[in-house]
Amino acid sequence: MIEYQHWHPVAIAQQVQDKPVGVRLLGLDVVVWRDSHGALHAWADRCPHRGAKLSLGKVLADTLECAYHGWQFDAATRCVRVPALPHFTPPASHCVQAYFACEQHGLVWVSLAATQHVPPALAFSASQRVVHCGPYDVATSAPRVVENFLDMAHFGFVHEGFLGARVATGVTDYTVERTARGIRATGCKAWQPQSNLHAHKGALVSYTYEVTAPYCAVLTKVPEPGSTLLNGQPVDWRESIALWVCPITQENSRVWFSLAVVDTMTQAQVLRDFQNTIFAQDQPVLESQSPKRLPLDLRAELHTAADKASSAYRRFLQDAGITFGVC
Repeated sequence: MIEYQHWHPVAIAQQVQDKPVGVRLLGLDVVVWRDSHGALHAWADRCPHRGAKLSLGKVLADTLECAYHGWQFDAATRCVRVPALPHFTPPASHCVQAYFACEQHGLVWVSLAATQHVPPALAFSASQRVVHCGPYDVATSAPRVVENFLDMAHFGFVHEGFLGARVATGVTDYTVERTARGIRATGCKAWQPQSNLHAHKGALVSYTYEVTAPYCAVLTKVPEPGSTLLNGQPVDWRESIALWVCPITQENSRVWFSLAVVDTMTQAQVLRDFQNTIFAQDQPVLESQSPKRLPLDLRAELHTAADKASSAYRRFLQDAGITFGVC
């Protein structure tokens, strides 16, 4: 599958330390762990001896020990010790299936068959503070989550009183273009009662959306001047929110957000709580959508001019040969 060639987020990097962490990606069980040098490794979460999950085991210096029989595998995936046979030298065929792993944007990324693709780039301003939110486990496909992220027409209904209001649900025309890695939507505007945690009045907010990989996107939002107060003083608020989606199965996803804000004072958990509130409003609607997989045939669901970002996203997935999480 083409999805194997892409990089996908699987965990917050800080959560992968001295113990192996089991994750699920594209329907497969994967274990990620760090050796004594801090290097990341991603393997099939299955001991080749008797099939036990390696994520139940222990990291011992530069080896991962299986919890079942104590077999130890070095960072190159080769078995270097079989406790039941102390004098046995395992052959090279006694090894674990390895994948590709790296750390970027504060997350652990895994590719099952890395080729020309690299983890999505992200250009946050050096003056912005980055706070990670999640994970959120959602019973729907990864493309459904991304499409919801691109959708402004639901603000006044799903996020009424926060990102939208029923008296201002119109979506003005905006521009969508293809990029080398996805799509970009510019000129998007929405009136919002509370566009961010520190907004003290409603404001017209300018949005820019960009899909940077099949299951990743980022938006930048800039409210009208004077609508946001920080420590009681007006501030030129600019906020970027990156969406990272791990396609666990065809119809189950794990989601993280990275918030990049100019606010350096507010506790991270307070910022997370606001994001938690917003996503808690999205989640039941996302999980209610049928089918859970995103239809790429544009005739399968109805579309209007307000939906042209999501329509362009579907065409991008189709052109990219994406088959996981779509129908």
